[in-house]
Amino acid sequence: MTMRQVKSYFLIFLFSTAIFSCSDDDTPINTDKDSEENPDQDAGENPEDPSQIESRYVVAATPNALEGVADYLLALESLNSGEISLVGNGVEQDGTYRYYIRNNNKFFSLLYGQGNPGAVTTYQLNAMGKLDMISDFQAETVQSFTNMDDEILMTKISRNSTNPFASWYRLDTETSQLVGEGQINTQNIIDNDELAFFTWMTQVGDQVYAPFMSVKACCNDSFGTEYPDQAWIAVYAYPEMQLETIIEDDRTSFIGRYFTSGLGVVENGDIYAFSSAVATTNGEASSTKPSAITRIKAGEEVFDQSYFFNLEEASNGYYMTEQTYVGNGVFVLNMSPVATKGAYTTGKRLAIVNVYDKNLIWVEGMPAESDITNITSQNNYVEDDIVHIGVTTEAGSYIYQIDATTAMATRGIEVKGGTITAISKLDIKE
Repeated sequence: MTMRQVKSYFLIFLFSTAIFSCSDDDTPINTDKDSEENPDQDAGENPEDPSQIESRYVVAATPNALEGVADYLLALESLNSGEISLVGNGVEQDGTYRYYIRNNNKFFSLLYGQGNPGAVTTYQLNAMGKLDMISDFQAETVQSFTNMDDEILMTKISRNSTNPFASWYRLDTETSQLVGEGQINTQNIIDNDELAFFTWMTQVGDQVYAPFMSVKACCNDSFGTEYPDQAWIAVYAYPEMQLETIIEDDRTSFIGRYFTSGLGVVENGDIYAFSSAVATTNGEASSTKPSAITRIKAGEEVFDQSYFFNLEEASNGYYMTEQTYVGNGVFVLNMSPVATKGAYTTGKRLAIVNVYDKNLIWVEGMPAESDITNITSQNNYVEDDIVHIGVTTEAGSYIYQIDATTAMATRGIEVKGGTITAISKLDIKE
């Protein structure tokens, strides 16, 4: 596992100040050259009639040449073929370890400040299909952030028993202003002698579902627990973040992982919960439960005891590390052999899972697991049953199109000189 992947779990951000730098003349900050100087623009940055431009894919990539360098953002017309070089293209980010979220047709680039405040930069597409920076924020490290309609909910979570409070903040993405904040006592929401630590938060209707793991507040056992075979979800009313109930299950270990979403809400409102079963005690794997999927039916606040999907059994010895929802009960899962179980491992083999009929099919057409040096997980982009995933090997960094209906992968555009870290899409600002 790379140092970047480890640090990508130690996130972002509390908006303490907002410093706006909007462009009055809509001048793009993109540093791209014209196509005569830069033939690589044929991959997706050709000049076009502005009236025909509707959207662009936004791809983040880290240059390979140097250690500790910042990502570049590329605005691409297509992801299906061709190549684009980071040399002379894209918008360079300010600072290393950037992470991303899209909301309200804006692209938020978040700097992990490694214990210090860091910038959060917001982009929109201008009429020429280029990225314009429209605002810049100061940020501190948080461990969870997620979309709630047109707001972003951020949570800074403590592991200190003398100050067992998670601080939450609501950002209005239309005004770029904080509109609410508060604290959660993480000792009070768990019925043992440890602390609750949220793995992620997910919008379910007008509520926030927050799975958490139980972690020790002592003993130098980082994220270790004496309760490895239990799953919990705290349910909060939004926007006041008032605790409504705790949903529990003892058929799996905790839901999600550190800085990893473990919930998927399908079209009928049912909630599917994904457990990697990677709990540890004193540095050793300690859960006796398999990696599995469980369910909470729409409108209910208990786990459905009639539903249990054992992923290790269905995959013949693999566990899931991340999930991407495609639609109609279909997920793409990052999978890894059970022997490699770890809190920060990202699975390099992909599977298509239909949670309705408990069916698992391996994706064909991908590079061998042993050849993959980096693969995107939570920063994939889904469009028309196709999941766009960044895959880097010694041969290069490509965006693969995963067809969820056929379980086939097709290699698309190559990002030369970089490692793909995130994929998104923006429409032209009207």
